[in-house]
Amino acid sequence: MKNISYGRQHISKDDIAAVVETLQSDFLTQGPKVVEFENKFANYVDAKYALAVSNGTCALHLAALALGVKKGDKVITTPLTFVASANSVLYCGGKIDFVDIDPETYLMDLDKLEEKLSKAPIGTYKGVIPVDFAGYPIHAKRFRQIADKYKLFIIEDACHAPGAYFIDEDGNKQRTGNGNFSDIQVFSFHPVKHIATGEGGMITTNSKELYDKLSLLRTHGITKDPEKLEENHGGWYYEMQELGYNYRLCDIQASLGVSQLKRAEEGILKRNSIAEKYNIAFKNLDIQPPFVADDSYHAYHLYIIQVEDRKGLYEHLRSNNIFAQVLYSPVHLQPYYKQFGWKKGDFPIVEKYYQHCLALPMFPTLSSEEQDYVIEKVKELLL
Repeated sequence: MKNISYGRQHISKDDIAAVVETLQSDFLTQGPKVVEFENKFANYVDAKYALAVSNGTCALHLAALALGVKKGDKVITTPLTFVASANSVLYCGGKIDFVDIDPETYLMDLDKLEEKLSKAPIGTYKGVIPVDFAGYPIHAKRFRQIADKYKLFIIEDACHAPGAYFIDEDGNKQRTGNGNFSDIQVFSFHPVKHIATGEGGMITTNSKELYDKLSLLRTHGITKDPEKLEENHGGWYYEMQELGYNYRLCDIQASLGVSQLKRAEEGILKRNSIAEKYNIAFKNLDIQPPFVADDSYHAYHLYIIQVEDRKGLYEHLRSNNIFAQVLYSPVHLQPYYKQFGWKKGDFPIVEKYYQHCLALPMFPTLSSEEQDYVIEKVKELLL
């Protein structure tokens, strides 16, 4: 059996043709394909505005900047995430605090969040960055209710969850990224994600004010918009009005994104089918599968199980050419973050999760034969 990784991109002939077409066009950087990708992605997640950027980390950084995070501001996130979710606040001079996870969903525990906020004066924290971990969507409406009570912004790190949704109390489908409850949502197009552009990211929002701010910060803080210029010397004239960055996506990547987006729903359905097959196969094993509530639709960026002997299973699978992955080491225990005083025991739920978690192969092109082989090797050790 060939090597089977935990995630893998799928590049089709149509994807290649789309990129070649752009390479033969007049635009390679910020051209019409970027705008097309933004518009189609906004439509996909039901948001008013979408802004393409270089990667998901850039998206998080711009989101924090646009929402005014500055030196000394405190923002809360989950310790179960890639470090970029927390780093984005530090880039702005802010400070990060953490709230432990729910042991079933692996998402930030809303009760613990409210408990932390209730013990501090309103204004102590500026915002919260919840994460749609592994593709399981947060209940953004409940987050919004808490955020409004304590006057917080919400940056939803949705990098794992395009295509996910939850059903609100009124029976409405709330797609991840639609902006109805979070101020800003961010996505990643890294190759192992649902949509691949090599590197790339997207920001969505329903606020025109935030969209304009994000657009300015994405491109060096420069504008040529005649209505926003302080002076106007002619058609060539531009002004740098903010200290911005070059966080743009190019047309080559955007053309790949547009092509990949056409298969997004098909990919989500296949991921759910793979997850269901795993669930059935592992039903009688000592394995904790991913949790899914009746009111939520999982995007399954990752299929994460918890087992007692995680290291043993990891090494057994690896010896059989199955490259499962451990995601993630808790952020507060990273050497850089420990300098701020975080230590083992601060967040016991996520630390226990880390001792037992393992992401099995999950990607739309995983064949039935490959999945059967993975299941066989898992059972070989655990039965």
